[in-house]
Amino acid sequence: MSAPKRRVPAAQRGARLARRTPKNGTSSLSSPRRGARHTAPVAPVAGPHPVELAGLLHEVTVRLLTADSLHQALDRLAAFVTATLPGVVRCSVTLIGEGGPLTAAASGPAGETFDQLQYAGSTGPAMEAARTRSVVIAGDLLSDERWPELAGAAGADGLRAVAAIPLDVRRTAVGAVSLYPDRAGEVDPEVLVTAMALAGQAEVLLGELHRREALTEGAEVDRAVGVIIAQRGCGVQEAYAVLQESAQRLGLDRGTVATRLVAAAARNSS
Repeated sequence: MSAPKRRVPAAQRGARLARRTPKNGTSSLSSPRRGARHTAPVAPVAGPHPVELAGLLHEVTVRLLTADSLHQALDRLAAFVTATLPGVVRCSVTLIGEGGPLTAAASGPAGETFDQLQYAGSTGPAMEAARTRSVVIAGDLLSDERWPELAGAAGADGLRAVAAIPLDVRRTAVGAVSLYPDRAGEVDPEVLVTAMALAGQAEVLLGELHRREALTEGAEVDRAVGVIIAQRGCGVQEAYAVLQESAQRLGLDRGTVATRLVAAAARNSS
C-alpha cells in the first residue's frame, strides 16, 4: 500500500463525515458522495470539553515527541488511548509505509490473534480504514458480515466491537487507530470525537518523528560509508553499494546495518 502525497488529518475529516448503516446493523463513517443534490442534515455529535481536549492533545504531543523511535511512539499512543478514553479496553495502532513492512503496536488485554489475522489477510476494520481513509465501525464483531473470517478470533479474544480511525502520515504511511470498547454496540460519540482528535494530532507528530529518524539514519549511513571506504579503499558509490548489498543479504534495513557497522568499527579501534 502506498502512502498518499497529501491527505487531510483525521480530526479535520471528522467535520465532514456522514453516517451510513448497512443491513447488518453495523455502521461506518465516510465522506458524502460528490454531486449529491440533496444531503440530509447530520445531527451534531457531542464532544469533550475544550479544556479537557486541549489537555489530552498536549499530553499526547509530549509523549510522542519524546519517544526514542517511531515504534516507541506507536506503543505510547496505544497505551495513552487505552488509559484515557472511558470504556476502551484495547487500542491497536497500525502503520503501513510505502514499500515497507507493516508496523503495529497495541495496548490492552487479549486481542493479538484478531490483529494478526487482520494484518496477515490484509482485511478487517483497521485495514479498511487505512484503505478508504474513513472511520469504520462494527458494533458486533461476532456477527459482522463484512469480515466473517475474523468472528472466531474476535470471540476468542473477547472483542465485541471496534471503531477504526484512519491515520494518514503525509508522504510516509497510512494506517489506523482501532478502539475496542468493553461491550457490543457503537462507541460513545464523545469518546469517538476525542479519539479522532488524538489521531489527527498523532498524524502530525508521527510525521515529525519519521523526519527525525530519516535525518538520523542518513547521518549514520554516511558514517558507515566512511568506514567501508577506509576498510576497502574503494570509492563512495561502491561503498554505498556494499552497504545496500549487506542489508539485503542480512534481511535488515540499511540504517540498522549502518549502525552495527559503525559500532563494530568503534569497538575494533578501541
